[in-house]
Amino acid sequence: MTQIVLEMGPNAMSALRKGPAELAEEIKTAAVVQWYAEGRISQEKGAEILNISRSRFLDELYRRKVPAIQVDIEQLREELECLKD
Repeated sequence: MTQIVLEMGPNAMSALRKGPAELAEEIKTAAVVQWYAEGRISQEKGAEILNISRSRFLDELYRRKVPAIQVDIEQLREELECLKD
């Protein structure tokens, strides 16, 4: 497993009221959710990175107010065209 070291002052942990392990997990989850929101990874890959089920990943997206469906207007048009046939 790859480890990434992130140095933070003690104020970060006290402000969030989390210990080092909890803060590390929070940062990892926030990064993965952001990557999903940017369209860089899929739901499946996000769940895999976090080592959780896809259902739990969807719950996390909901909790963080990130839309679970990432479709732009052009993709939506293409899908609707398929329904017309």
